[in-house]
Amino acid sequence: QVQVVESGGGLVQPGGSLRLSCAASGSSFNFYVTDWYWYRQAPGKQRELVAAIPRSGATTYADFVKGRFTSSRDGTKKMVYLQMDNLKPEDTALYYCDARTLGRDYWGQGTPVTVSS
Repeated sequence: QVQVVESGGGLVQPGGSLRLSCAASGSSFNFYVTDWYWYRQAPGKQRELVAAIPRSGATTYADFVKGRFTSSRDGTKKMVYLQMDNLKPEDTALYYCDARTLGRDYWGQGTPVTVSS
């Protein structure tokens, strides 16, 4: 089994920044054969893809976060990050990390982000 845990969410004012972290662990987990995805789900809305971080190749971002969000991966720490800058109230959502490895998706419980003055 693979366990995924997100952290770093919180309350921030418009224009502020947050950095989300995602860690995965488990006996069958191999960081280097894992593709990572950040999703978010706002109240009353469907879950939407924010960023895709493949094991090789370039990271891609949804249009609504391009230029504001940046994702990175740290092979040493076996973690993935989502740096969110210039946050807007419409970024308020529960943010999830998806670790896709060996043909399966493993999800965390999500970390809440609230952007409000």
